[in-house]
Amino acid sequence: MAEEKLVQNLFVNLDWEKLCELATAEVEKVLSELPRSLREQAMKLPVTFERQPNVDLQADGIEADTLGLFVGPDFADEEHVPMPPQIILFLENIWDVAETDEKIFRDEVRTTFLHELGHYLGLEEDDLTERGLE
Repeated sequence: MAEEKLVQNLFVNLDWEKLCELATAEVEKVLSELPRSLREQAMKLPVTFERQPNVDLQADGIEADTLGLFVGPDFADEEHVPMPPQIILFLENIWDVAETDEKIFRDEVRTTFLHELGHYLGLEEDDLTERGLE
């Protein structure tokens, strides 16, 4: 029984590592395709990966199935707020939406990253929806 649990944990960790690799590659691809001035700004923005929103985020009103989150000040207000901005992508939630399809997963990572980057740039939900980044 203990051996089965160990194998199961290794499998989960390998899956997590694979999701992180796929997501990192997609974020890097998106960054490389941005116009130079925007790319330089976006590359300063930390992108972290979490499995799902943690208990504290959920207590703050973030839904358990959220795909991504931008936290901190947007680009225009960045100098005036002590907390640095960042994007968090919730990879297990994105994987669930992709129904375990790697191509769909990469597409969702791309869309979610661009959506959250849009928030950093000061765009509201309506602006993002108009751009197909809902």
